[in-house]
Amino acid sequence: MIPLAVLLQAAVMPGYALADTPRKWTLDDCINHALSNNISLKRTIITKQQATEDWKGAKADLLPSLSASTNQSVGYRPWVNAGISTVTNGTVSTSINKAYYNGSYGINASWTVWNGNQNINTIRLNKLTEQQAELDSATTANSIQEQILQLYTQILYLSEAVNVNKMSLETSRKNELRGKEMVEVGKMSKADLAQLSSQRAQDEYNVVNAQTTLANYKLQLKQVLEITGEDEFDVFIPDNTAENALADIPTLQATYQKALAARPEIERERLAIQSSAVNLSIAKAGWFPTVSITGGVRTSNSSMSDKNWGQQIKTNFDASLGATISFPIYDKRKTKTAVNKAKLQQMDSELSLLDEQKKLYSTIEGFWLDAQTNQQKYKAALAMVESEEASYELLSEQFNLGLKNIIELMTGKDNLLAAKQSLLESKYLTIMNIKMLEFYGK
Repeated sequence: MIPLAVLLQAAVMPGYALADTPRKWTLDDCINHALSNNISLKRTIITKQQATEDWKGAKADLLPSLSASTNQSVGYRPWVNAGISTVTNGTVSTSINKAYYNGSYGINASWTVWNGNQNINTIRLNKLTEQQAELDSATTANSIQEQILQLYTQILYLSEAVNVNKMSLETSRKNELRGKEMVEVGKMSKADLAQLSSQRAQDEYNVVNAQTTLANYKLQLKQVLEITGEDEFDVFIPDNTAENALADIPTLQATYQKALAARPEIERERLAIQSSAVNLSIAKAGWFPTVSITGGVRTSNSSMSDKNWGQQIKTNFDASLGATISFPIYDKRKTKTAVNKAKLQQMDSELSLLDEQKKLYSTIEGFWLDAQTNQQKYKAALAMVESEEASYELLSEQFNLGLKNIIELMTGKDNLLAAKQSLLESKYLTIMNIKMLEFYGK
């Protein structure tokens, strides 16, 4: 699947490399860093590597096993009276050895020739498990990218919201200053001035609150990126967000069909169905006989023999080869139970695929509906902001001439601020939902 960063590169990269300014993280930077450093993703990679080792181990089980062994022992017989007699120059001497040692040496081999294809199917099962683990890693990577997109979009929204609140604060300060001048000349009461001061204080609070919320989302993004330390973290603010908010919205059905063919969570459920079928074959192998071949060579030596070590090894050498066929007769219903459970697991896997497909459709449909709704809101908000700006400019002029009162001025300013906030919210929700649709449809 194409990384989400590629889909949004046009929206976040313009002008990024223009100067030797302090680094600002683009969406591409964030995603690349997270894919290299996120702990959850690293763990899924380890899980996949473990599955690979299981698959290799299953393949090795097809080969014969070979082992060598030796045993060296020392014994002691305290009440032995008979010994070994020897004649030397006509003299008979007898020695009694109460301590003795034995040595044995052997090489053994065994090979399971056939066990109802259980070994072959185990290889297939472990390979499917490895592929599922790889898809789990891809699913985690997608989830991380989606989370970064949501946080990044929220940061862009809040960055503009801070600027809007600062502009509103600047207007409130001008209104308050103008009110003080009018109080001095007797054209405004101190009570009206207090209302202007209250609005200025509220706007100051709004700025601080927006900055605090922005800092919190930046912290969340740093945590996803596994960035530690107190270094300043900031993101690159693109200048073409309005164009992205007005872009064409991908169609619902086309996006869903592409997602069905490409999303790793869907492919994983398909592999789960295959795995359950293989598990069923493995369970049925309990009804078939097992054929195995064994062989070995062995020899031994002992200090109690009058032959030397080499003669004993040659004399005691023994080789064997055998075949074993094991027929299951009665296994206390273990095989039948395993087969029935495997069938139930297969049914459950099929239902899981259907459930995952429904979840995918619901998710894509949600993005599509939100994109449609918020794009219409954004278009309406553009006209509303333009209207409220013109209205507030006229109100300000009339207020300065004494034609409008303080309540009408404050109401007009609040309406303008609300319109700008609605514009920002609908714009960035539209951008996020469109890009999510493009991500799911690749």
